[in-house]
Amino acid sequence: MSEPKKRFIAGAVCPACSAMDTIKMWDEEGTPHRECVACGYADTLNAQGQSVPKELGTRVNQAAPKPATNKGQTVQFFPNPKLKKH
Repeated sequence: MSEPKKRFIAGAVCPACSAMDTIKMWDEEGTPHRECVACGYADTLNAQGQSVPKELGTRVNQAAPKPATNKGQTVQFFPNPKLKKH
């Protein structure tokens, strides 16, 4: 299948970086998408032209973090003979 035709939107301002004339738009299967070529911001629009929010990250929909490896080091403290106790 051929790549969708992407076009720049004159006068459009990026919602992330506020750069003008850097937004390109295209349709994939009837769904409009837009992307800023300056900062890389991208989103999908609904039928009314409003930005569709991405799902927020939660502990349920994120991959489990890898446990930290504990490479502890033993430290031994020696009293400083030059210090006087009061």
